[in-house]
Amino acid sequence: MPKITKVIKRNGTTVDFTSERIANAIYRAAVAVGGRDRDTAIELTQKVIEILETSTPAGHTPTVEEIQDIVEKVLIENGHATVAKAYILYRAESARQREQHDTRYTRSVSRIPWAKMWYSLDWAVTHGVNTIEGLNERIARGEFPSLVQEAEAAYNIDIKNVVDQVAKRRDELKLVIVSGPSSSGKTTTTTKVAERLTDMGMNLVTLNVDNYFFDLEMHPKDEFGDYDFETPQALEIDLIDEHIRELIAGKKVAIPFYNFKTGNREQSRTTMQIGPKDVILIDSLHGLYPAMTASIPDDQKFKLYLEPLLQMKDKHGKYVRWTDLRLIRRMLRDAVHRAYDPRRTLTHWHYVRASEMRHILPNNFLADYIVNTGLPYELPIYAHRMLDNFTEWVEDYRDDPLREDAYIRAKRVHELLTQVTPVADDSPVPADSILREFIGGSCYEAA
Repeated sequence: MPKITKVIKRNGTTVDFTSERIANAIYRAAVAVGGRDRDTAIELTQKVIEILETSTPAGHTPTVEEIQDIVEKVLIENGHATVAKAYILYRAESARQREQHDTRYTRSVSRIPWAKMWYSLDWAVTHGVNTIEGLNERIARGEFPSLVQEAEAAYNIDIKNVVDQVAKRRDELKLVIVSGPSSSGKTTTTTKVAERLTDMGMNLVTLNVDNYFFDLEMHPKDEFGDYDFETPQALEIDLIDEHIRELIAGKKVAIPFYNFKTGNREQSRTTMQIGPKDVILIDSLHGLYPAMTASIPDDQKFKLYLEPLLQMKDKHGKYVRWTDLRLIRRMLRDAVHRAYDPRRTLTHWHYVRASEMRHILPNNFLADYIVNTGLPYELPIYAHRMLDNFTEWVEDYRDDPLREDAYIRAKRVHELLTQVTPVADDSPVPADSILREFIGGSCYEAA
């Protein structure tokens, strides 16, 4: 019976075999259908390994696909058909995304905000920043401060439009949701919208859904010990929906408290109750995830979606990827506010993207309004602050098959930032800018 020590990835590279990858994949599938039994996942993994070692001929290195076939077999034969279905669906979705790897969008074209994108492109052309070349020319002419003002003005027009639409529905609304993928600018946008609505006489009550995270030990993690907070299954979604429904009904609700230092959720930390004219405000990655507010009628909800819809082409004629903007934003924010090494953000980003593609981007069409949070002037600031980091990561991960995703992203962003004229002086950026949320100096940080 050969002992399995290596496995062949889909790209043909050979890496060390670890049972943790199988256990985490099984546990992740269980979590997707409401299960939280890590011990069972480990037991099933042992069965997979036994079959794998028995059925693998001497001298043969198994492939990822062969191992996944055995996982499906073990799940079904051991009475875990529901988990097997989730595992199979996850596997099929991953395969579909790999087939469309070179396509910018992998979702139905009906879920792409074309109208907003065309408006953003028109704005970029009008202001001469639809290409990196045009951006560099404006910087060379000393127009960086002017560009900052123009971009901030465009963003604030979006904020005004949101406030106007909410105001028109103020008599029926019970819930305002600010949603969007990681580092899309939810914190600043939520604060700005709340301030203006409060000035108009609306009473907003914030519900922090981060307090509904499951205990850390119940989260899936990978072989590097990296926990997955990005999936909606990391939150007790049904309880969030129940509490929102009870609050709208005027009931008192015991709100839990999640202690990020200990990784545990403490029950009944705070009692919350709202008045008949109060409106609940939620800022969440998964605010548009249908199950989170399933019991609340649509006419009582205003749903806002954020995305940095930057319309700018590089020297090769390719558009700057929004996900790369958000990756850099999160690196800077995590370094400033959470003392995280930016490298850690890079290696974690595959979780972020996987969750976005499955649980966030498919729901953007449910939004009542989309805000473009992309700022053309942010690239020059990133070029100054982050280019050296990406240069280092490209070299570090070039030949590391376990960090292939990190290498691809680092190489792409490095190529992008080398084209941009760096700007060291960020003093023209106002204190209430979205960008301050990530580079520091926001007037909202102490709030």
